[in-house]
Amino acid sequence: MTQEELDALMGGDVDLDELEDVSDEETEEESVPEVSQEESVSKKDEEPAGYSDDTAHRWPLPATDENKMVHQLDDVTKESEEKAGEIFDIIENISNELMEKEEEANKTIDTLTHNIELFKTLKTKFPDVAVFSTSLTENEEALVAAQTIIQTMQNSGDEIMNVMDIMQYQDIHRQKIERVINVMRALAGYMNTLFEGKIDDSKRVSSAQHIVGDTHNDTASAEDIEALLAQFGK
Repeated sequence: MTQEELDALMGGDVDLDELEDVSDEETEEESVPEVSQEESVSKKDEEPAGYSDDTAHRWPLPATDENKMVHQLDDVTKESEEKAGEIFDIIENISNELMEKEEEANKTIDTLTHNIELFKTLKTKFPDVAVFSTSLTENEEALVAAQTIIQTMQNSGDEIMNVMDIMQYQDIHRQKIERVINVMRALAGYMNTLFEGKIDDSKRVSSAQHIVGDTHNDTASAEDIEALLAQFGK
């Protein structure tokens, strides 16, 4: 309360009841939280696609290609098999290149070994020629480096084989998913058979919308029933 309102109250110019009503209104206005536009948009984005107040009573929405279980599992197995094949091709190319480079490195080792034998002979016959001793040392160091490179290539080849063995589990996972699909399809077929009738649906008497004793009027329309039967038929 401001000083002016207090002076008016003390002078009797303001009704206390009216002042309380105004104070209550101001309190309510201050207590109402303000929802920013960004918060409103973010809350709307959190709602699933296709969700609204009109469809909330029959959520989840009817089956589509985006949420059919067997349809999605079929896509998973297909894409997984394709990607696994691409990975195997890349691994095979790397393995082939390593084997080719290993063969070239072995040829280099043969050349270095021959050079070492030659420079050993030259060093023995001409001990005063420093270039022979220097060349012998350089070739020996190069031979050690080449052998290290070959060992690294062989280790990399072994690791690639381990990766290919691990990738075999992808095929096992695919088979497990396919087994789940087969069980789901068999169950769906069994349920369809279980609910089959001797009378065609088009020849059945229309169902009553209201029955004596009903406590509510929330009944399904003919369109809702037809849509439900169409989904079961799929």
